[in-house]
Amino acid sequence: MMRSEYTYDKDKIRFRKVKTSVWKWFRRGLTFIVTTMSMAVLYYVIFALFFSTDTERRLKAEIDMYEREMPELERRERLLSDVVDGLKTRDNRIYEEIFHMSAPDVDRLSSMDFLADLDSISDDNIVRYTEGKISVLEHSAGNVEENFRKVMAAIQRPDFVMPPMSNPLDDYKFAQTGASIGSKINPFYKVPMQHNGLDMMAHSGEPVRAAADGVVKDVVKSRKGLGNVVVIDHGDGYFTRYAHLADIEVSRGRKVKRGTCIGYVGVSGTSFAPHLHYEVLRDTVVLDPINHLFASVSPEEYLNMMVMSVSTGQSLD
Repeated sequence: MMRSEYTYDKDKIRFRKVKTSVWKWFRRGLTFIVTTMSMAVLYYVIFALFFSTDTERRLKAEIDMYEREMPELERRERLLSDVVDGLKTRDNRIYEEIFHMSAPDVDRLSSMDFLADLDSISDDNIVRYTEGKISVLEHSAGNVEENFRKVMAAIQRPDFVMPPMSNPLDDYKFAQTGASIGSKINPFYKVPMQHNGLDMMAHSGEPVRAAADGVVKDVVKSRKGLGNVVVIDHGDGYFTRYAHLADIEVSRGRKVKRGTCIGYVGVSGTSFAPHLHYEVLRDTVVLDPINHLFASVSPEEYLNMMVMSVSTGQSLD
């Protein structure tokens, strides 16, 4: 109910009703609205400065967590990048050692970077953008196909000799992998020394098999150094050496097939524990045996074997 306003008229000695103009009512309403909004803004500012909602507290906690985690994530990203570069280098070495050519230069992740950019692409350009990406993928696929053609051509040459690719031990697991080539701590002298083979841990008496077809080039029986040793010539400059054998089942000049038992795991010579010291050479150049075992194990096992061979800092001989 709207109240009326009255004023006292001294001249006529009576109360007189006050007439309020429309403009006055408008001004009062505007003043009320402005005052109310100002108070609301003031209350909001005070509340925002001194009080936080559950959502704001949660978001602030997440931001603080991300700020703490970011340096570690950046460090891991750099480490992962270094690992990927190392794997690319190793793949290239494998291709060069076996097929005498560079590995295909294909980055599976970089070819999918368009997935991260789709939000920024307009509808008008999506078809053109997709065509460009397809063209890049086709070019990459063409490079891979060309490399496979080169590999197949190299394999089919009459003078091509398949490198030793088989594992010389049966039922081999990545946990049996020891130190590979490089500077390793000698178990007896406790100083870094050059290690030219791969330590493959196994029980004494386990059979050691030829990694490829070939001819037994040398047989050595000794109580020192590498102990009892068998060297097989596989042709095209490839040789494999099997050391620290307990017994030897072949003689010099004998032709052997891949998988032929040539001896047994032992601790002959200067050996810290029962294991096979396995070497791969080509024209007297020492190769990393781990690069010649990928055809004998699963990709997961091979990756673990590479990690073990690089990270093991002490040899067994």
